Amino acid sequence: MSKADPITTEVVRNFVISCAQDMNASLWRSAHSSVIYEGKDSAVALMDEHGNMLGQSTGVPLFIGAIDACVRIVKEYYRDDINEGDIFIMNDSYMQGTHLHDVTAVGPIFHQDELVGFGAARAHWGDIGAMDPGSVMGSTNIYQEGIRLGPTRIITRGKEIREWFDHLRLNTRLEDATIGDLSAQIAAIRTGERRLAQLLNRIGTSVYRNACQNIFKQSRQMDREAIAAIPDGTWSRQGYLDDDGVGTDPVKVCLTLTISGEQLKVDLTGTSGPVPGSINCGIKQTESLLRLAYKTMINPERAITGGSFETMEFHVPDNCMFNATEPAACEWYFTGLGLLADLFISCISEAVPERSTAAHYGDSMVAGFFSVDPERGQWIAIEATAGGWGGRADSDGESALINLVNGGFRNIPAEVYETKFPVRVEEFAIRTDSGGAGKYRGGCGVIRRYKMLEDCHGALWFERSKTPAWGLNGGENGTGPFIEITHPDGQVENIFKMRARVCLAGTIIETMTGGGGGNGNPKARTFENISCDVARGFVSREAARIHYGVVISNTGEVDKTASEPRVK
Repeated sequence: MSKADPITTEVVRNFVISCAQDMNASLWRSAHSSVIYEGKDSAVALMDEHGNMLGQSTGVPLFIGAIDACVRIVKEYYRDDINEGDIFIMNDSYMQGTHLHDVTAVGPIFHQDELVGFGAARAHWGDIGAMDPGSVMGSTNIYQEGIRLGPTRIITRGKEIREWFDHLRLNTRLEDATIGDLSAQIAAIRTGERRLAQLLNRIGTSVYRNACQNIFKQSRQMDREAIAAIPDGTWSRQGYLDDDGVGTDPVKVCLTLTISGEQLKVDLTGTSGPVPGSINCGIKQTESLLRLAYKTMINPERAITGGSFETMEFHVPDNCMFNATEPAACEWYFTGLGLLADLFISCISEAVPERSTAAHYGDSMVAGFFSVDPERGQWIAIEATAGGWGGRADSDGESALINLVNGGFRNIPAEVYETKFPVRVEEFAIRTDSGGAGKYRGGCGVIRRYKMLEDCHGALWFERSKTPAWGLNGGENGTGPFIEITHPDGQVENIFKMRARVCLAGTIIETMTGGGGGNGNPKARTFENISCDVARGFVSREAARIHYGVVISNTGEVDKTASEPRVK
């Protein structure tokens, strides 16, 4: 094998990331569904011939850590029967870990008749033929959640397999959008194939493979050094989800983290499950979440590669919601993962106080509206909602930011919402006083208010009211979520989860997401920062007095005589 010098290795490292970015751009620009081209509910990856990660792009980071598993599943299933031009898809929750809406497309990449890698693109399809359009809020088994596919070849040697495309059309309410989104995923893979060929034509496969091995080796070394720099010890945390979507009992999530030398171990013993509702999660996606939390707190500077995470071990009991097996429902698999991420981060925060980060609002907080009326037209609008992140050891938490598991996910702009769907976005604003008080304040959640202009259906999934974002080092908890539904007759209802329900024209649904936890003693926050918080609408004058002991005058100035002195 021809060796790659350090400069060539760096060229390859940046080139494959560039390839992935081009793949994602192709996907977003070609997709038919707003949840992809506006919401960015997708992820792409470029891998070597063994399924090891090489290049990734922004999108949903929770997807990235499990896409390599999909490639390996395809390789194991089809073995030597993988040909140039083939495309495979899969969405099985127990294989790839997520819900059935997340369809992963995989395509081999050949160069001069030799398999040199794989391209993969995962995207959220708007409708997958479940018992409700869009997302199902009340499922209790996998068979209610839509069409389920193991590794399935849909294109062979560049030619569509007509029967499979017909099968997909027959199992969705949104035929054009479904096939359009699939075509966009295929286009993304073809983009990666073309771009990688440009590099291989210049340096050859031998130098390329050696550069990839260098990249993997560097990632392993950097991870080992990062773990070794953390003091040895064991830390444990637990929290509760509000419920599983069909019952009312809280659901317990436990995490124990142990660091010994260069090794990090995670144990989820004590976690509830499996549960009757749809918050169960396939183990591959649990592994992906732990990788994401690891990367957030440990060695975040470098991109994930096939050499990452070899310093981490994890144990998930068989009887656990994070190790779902058939027929467990998995539609809202990510709800528990947001809490799990916060538990992991809090454990690392205890181990390394200078990196401490309080909990964030922690869930996707999904609002969805749809119509299946053939006369008015079938449409589905679904989006995650931003919230507040936890205060850090040296800075405030971010406000109005999407939760950790969703990364580059975005809400649908009001202009797009109102143009494409009969829904008016009447308010989109910072939720004052939702961030936890602290020397470093938790970020604020948001208010998003929708008005139905036509009769349609609505669905909601909001979480973390029982375990809102907790503070650290004396910081206070953030405020949990809240929803208010005002019906046309004036009746007001408060509810966190709502399965597909008729919403008459004139119905107003106001959603409020939670804020992040504070970090440090609130009495250590400076007068200047508190005055600025009040001026910007993050903190009210009343909250400044109650939580910070600071009196703000009507003109916005701090009354230092009436305020409590600051502490160090």
